[in-house]
Amino acid sequence: MPRPLIHVAWFVLLLGGYTLAQDLTLTARVTLERKDPRTNHALKAENVVLWLTPDIASRQGDPTSAQPHPRLVQLNKSFRPHIVVVPVGSVVEFPNHDPFFHNVFSLFEGKRFDLGLYEAGTTRDVRFDRPGVSFIFCNIHPQMSAVVLALNTTFYGISDHRGEVIIPKVPAGRYTLHFWYEAALPETLRALSREVTVSESNSTLGVFHLIADYVPQAHKNKYGQDYDRPTPAQNPAYDQP
Repeated sequence: MPRPLIHVAWFVLLLGGYTLAQDLTLTARVTLERKDPRTNHALKAENVVLWLTPDIASRQGDPTSAQPHPRLVQLNKSFRPHIVVVPVGSVVEFPNHDPFFHNVFSLFEGKRFDLGLYEAGTTRDVRFDRPGVSFIFCNIHPQMSAVVLALNTTFYGISDHRGEVIIPKVPAGRYTLHFWYEAALPETLRALSREVTVSESNSTLGVFHLIADYVPQAHKNKYGQDYDRPTPAQNPAYDQP
C-alpha cells in the first residue's frame, strides 16, 4: 500500500476512535415530597445535587483546569446562589455586594474558616481543599445561609426548579451515582446511591424520588451563641434593622 494511503487509513482509524470516545451529556429528573403527610404544599425539586464517581480515577481530568472561580455573592442579606458545587481544590469567591459589612464563616462541617468583617465592594476567597459539605453563614445576619459541596469528581449537576438535572462532559464507563439534598437525612441519600453505566445508548440516568425528612435547626453564631440584634444606633456598620 502506498505511504499516503497508510497515512489516510491511520487518520480514519484515529478519527473513528475519537468519535467513539466523545463525552456525553447526562440527564436525570428528581421529585420531592415531605415526609409529614399533614404538609400539603408542594416542594420545588431544586438544589438536589447528583454526582458520579468513576471506577477509574484517571478518567477524572483536571478539576481546576481553566475554570473561572465560582462565586457566592452576598446581596440583600442573602447568599446567591444558595448551593455551590466545586471539585476539591477549587477556590470560591465571596464578594460583598451589600452596602454594609458581612462576616462569612463556616465552623461545623467540611471546610472551616472565618473571613472576619469585610466591607461593601470587597471580596474574600476560600480554597476548598477537602471533600465534604460546608454550611456557610454570616455572623451578623442570622437569616443568611448557603452550602458549598466539595467533591472528588468533576461530573455533577444541580436540579432546577422543575427537578431537571444535567451532567455534562461525562466519558462512557461505569460510575457510582450519589445524591445530596439539604433537607434529606444521610441514610435517605445513601439508599439512593447506585452503580450506573454511561454509554451512547444509555445517557439518561432516570427519575428519582426524594423525601424531605429533615428540618434544619436555627444555627448559632461563630461563637456558639444565639444571635444578638444590634440596632444601627448601637453599631452603624452592621446596618441590621
